[in-house]
Amino acid sequence: MNRLYHALQLKRLHQLKQIGFRYVPLVEKKTAPAATLPDDLKALEQIVSQCQLCALSKTRTKTVFGEGNPHAALMFVGEGPGAQEDMTGRPFVGRAGELLTKMIENVLEIPRSEVYIANIVKCRPPNNRVPTPEEAYTCLPYLQKQMELVAPRIVVALGATAYHYLTGDKSGITKVRGEVIDMGVYRLVPTYHPSYLLRNPSAKKEVYQDLLKIKGML
Repeated sequence: MNRLYHALQLKRLHQLKQIGFRYVPLVEKKTAPAATLPDDLKALEQIVSQCQLCALSKTRTKTVFGEGNPHAALMFVGEGPGAQEDMTGRPFVGRAGELLTKMIENVLEIPRSEVYIANIVKCRPPNNRVPTPEEAYTCLPYLQKQMELVAPRIVVALGATAYHYLTGDKSGITKVRGEVIDMGVYRLVPTYHPSYLLRNPSAKKEVYQDLLKIKGML
């Protein structure tokens, strides 16, 4: 959590320097940024919609906060919004989103509306590139607060980027896919991102196995 605090502080210092302020020593706070965010999803979404903390805010059309059951037992976390998500403000509504919906409803046999879906970053990275560490760590407190408020029992990390920023582990998704990782207040299951499945249909069998494991856990 200290890394998240430091990332935000460095950004604020840089912004102050650009408008003529000089750096001065700061007393480090022990409270993580997420602790200062509201204990209400609607209020948190309003804050996210106005966020200007990273460069992605300059190129977005809409922020993509997340959606679903605010008390879901199961939460999916992806990398970041794509073009259609940026236009609509909703997560996973493009081709990858259609596939994710089928995964949820056909394999887990629950409505998509009964899970919660969010991303590591709330704004679309240009050309759908991977979020930079600065972008991800700046945005991560929003996701952590969402997870705290939704309080899912199981979180599915969709792809390597989501897995890395949720755990700090840089292992490849192929290596960790399908593992059940105890994160204390929830269990994490990494699997392939739906966009990867669109490019590599043969991997759907492995994701199907992961989903059956998750279904059993539920």
